Amino acid sequence: MSSRQVAIEIEARPEDIYRLLADVRRMGKWSPECERCRWLPGLQEARPGARFRGTSRNGWHRWSTRATIVAADPGRQLAFDVTYMGLPVASWRYEFTPLGAESTLLTESVDDRRGRLLRTFSPYITGARDRGERNDQTMHATLQRLKAAAEGS
Repeated sequence: MSSRQVAIEIEARPEDIYRLLADVRRMGKWSPECERCRWLPGLQEARPGARFRGTSRNGWHRWSTRATIVAADPGRQLAFDVTYMGLPVASWRYEFTPLGAESTLLTESVDDRRGRLLRTFSPYITGARDRGERNDQTMHATLQRLKAAAEGS
């Protein structure tokens, strides 16, 4: 299992950035790989136990995953576990660290939870031969887009 993380300073309050991320239906605006997310029946907001489906794309490769919110603490952290066909894929976490009255360090991290089967077939499903490197690229892009949105640019 490998872990990756990327952080960025954003000139906005943690609670305001959290609101952008907690509406998972907007994830397609931030992520270069995730095209869209939609809540599954049950809870329709970022609370532990809420589930959503994510649809992703990398070139001509397309796939869908299911995620379950495991932590939702406004302005502090948002985390969800992702599965593909019922198999564990990853745990994603966003942590919000106040740096001042109007500044936040936003850290996005991912723990790869794929077993041997998904590690073997994932390059064919997602088009990414090196999932760790691909996650680094997409996390940087996601945080830059969130920064632009949160800072109003």
